[in-house]
Amino acid sequence: MYYKGKTIFITGASRGIGRAIALRLAKDGANIVVVAKSVKEDNRLGGTIYSVAKEIEEVGGKALAVQCDIRDEEQIKSAVEKAVAAYGGIDAVINNASAISLTPTDDTPAKRFDLMHDINVRGTYMVTKHCVPHLKKSENPHILTLSPPLNMNPKWLLPSVAYTMSKYNMSMMALGWALEYKKAGIAANALWPVTTIATAAVQNLLGGDMLINRSRKPEIVADAVHYILQQPSQEYTGQTLLDEDVLKANGVADFESYAVKPGGPLQKDLFLD
Repeated sequence: MYYKGKTIFITGASRGIGRAIALRLAKDGANIVVVAKSVKEDNRLGGTIYSVAKEIEEVGGKALAVQCDIRDEEQIKSAVEKAVAAYGGIDAVINNASAISLTPTDDTPAKRFDLMHDINVRGTYMVTKHCVPHLKKSENPHILTLSPPLNMNPKWLLPSVAYTMSKYNMSMMALGWALEYKKAGIAANALWPVTTIATAAVQNLLGGDMLINRSRKPEIVADAVHYILQQPSQEYTGQTLLDEDVLKANGVADFESYAVKPGGPLQKDLFLD
């Protein structure tokens, strides 16, 4: 199997999409570096680095739980060093950690603005920067960032300028890295879901049960990641991908099994017209 012995460094892996990706790759024998802040269970959010590490091992993968706040460069360096010490290298980095606040400018305090940019932009940049020396040694290295297509329709700026800026910055970094590391053979892509995904963030921050019932399960993103990371890094790079399109390319035609409420209406995700 392709993932046997591969080491995948995943930020924000203690819950939601990050957890789903970790479990999907672990089922095929990957070594998963579970990188997140959560070491104590939050009843509203669920999951810790330790609970996910346990699940990974239960499905046949290997797990290294690393507490890390990606706003702190020294913690990032330490997390990367621990990953390399445990598994000998890094084959892919998944930039999944992200902060969200769908608030207009008047209602976005500096603290919230800084949080989104420190995690989404600076954190993603620094995680990638410190993983790259090890990715260069991998046979098929990938950088994959969970961020949207660069849709310049101004309507996506209207409701939440600060958040939109931060997510588009993540996508611009992915496209930039594709060119920067082309000669090194490192792929860099962005991935975004076509519909909202049933996570604690959607439940608590965006729309509660009503939106959850119009969403898909995190496993659709995980299955797309599973396909992407197997593609040849020299060729499959420089794209802002959508989960549906990725899976269609892999022969998937029926997406009902991913729906929280099969047969029901689905909510298109942000940044998609």
